[in-house]
Amino acid sequence: MLQRLYRMLIKEFLQMLRDPRMRVVIFGIPVIQMTIMAFALTTDVTNIRMAVLDMDKTPASRELISAFTASNYFRISASLLSQKEMSPLLDRSEVRAVLHIPAGFSRDILTENTAGVQLITDGTDSNSTSIVLGYAGFIVSDYNDRMISKRLGRKGITVSPLQIKTESRAWYNPNQESRFYYVPSLIATMLYIFSLLLTSIGIVREKEIGTIEQVMVTPIRGIEFILGKTIPYMITGYISMSFMLIIAYFVFGVHVRGSLPLLYGVTGIYLAGNMGIALIISGGASTQQQALLTSFLILMPSVMLSGFMFPISNMPDPVKYATFINPMRWYLDLLRGIVMKDVGISVLWPAISAQIVLSVSFLTIAIGRFKKTLS
Repeated sequence: MLQRLYRMLIKEFLQMLRDPRMRVVIFGIPVIQMTIMAFALTTDVTNIRMAVLDMDKTPASRELISAFTASNYFRISASLLSQKEMSPLLDRSEVRAVLHIPAGFSRDILTENTAGVQLITDGTDSNSTSIVLGYAGFIVSDYNDRMISKRLGRKGITVSPLQIKTESRAWYNPNQESRFYYVPSLIATMLYIFSLLLTSIGIVREKEIGTIEQVMVTPIRGIEFILGKTIPYMITGYISMSFMLIIAYFVFGVHVRGSLPLLYGVTGIYLAGNMGIALIISGGASTQQQALLTSFLILMPSVMLSGFMFPISNMPDPVKYATFINPMRWYLDLLRGIVMKDVGISVLWPAISAQIVLSVSFLTIAIGRFKKTLS
């Protein structure tokens, strides 16, 4: 058995790597795409262009403006003289927000009345707008706390030690930087896409070039044929993942906090399941075009229902149950747990078990379909 499997592996590696363009596709494209998408896919909103309409022109209003610029989120790109100048700037998208400080702002603070400011934002992008409003809310809240402290200190009032103050903290990603979320997710996506697409044309290519008949007359068994088709792509998948982890560390500062051997172990299970799906597709297709089109039909729902873009908890119950048979859903849980949280098998065993069950099931079906092909 080992001799037959060895010969099968040699054949697959030679067939896969003899074309220089194929080597670029296997090893270069996943790394390049992951790097480009990691730069593009971000929910961080920084360098927000903001105009200021300061009708008060007092030290208090200037201190509020300084609080916005000191946050490194907002950049003052225009100083306005009247409200009429706001609309043209927003219409031309020259600014994302306008801070309007009305006359009497400083007086209202000194007389302990409610001092109001207005932040006008471009609402065409609702997600970015909500983030901008959140940043502004934190800045104004911090400014308000400092003003209250100054006023109490000026009046000589002692704050009660029983006063309750709430502080929030985000574990694993304290600064809430989206790259720590998207980069591991992109690694999982690239592994899924390329393991599915490249492996799905494996058996079909044998049919189209006529070598499948030669394989059929050999004493090779179904499991040996499947392993011969799977192992080479698993090895190339490991190499691609290693390159992507290196890029993630040196370019984006994302490093593996947990066990590296555990990460590689669960990645092997993930790749095996992906290739089981690909071989099922390949066994039922007559041409490479059919195999690729079927793979694309599976790719989009798998990525969308993995929890990469949308939380699974927000999905309807029937769709939520459908994600149980999606290998990428479980691998994302494993990847985030190991890379970001530094947790081990004691926490991740449900996802590992689900991943094993799916991989064994898909490979078993693939072996069964190959036997039917031989018959």
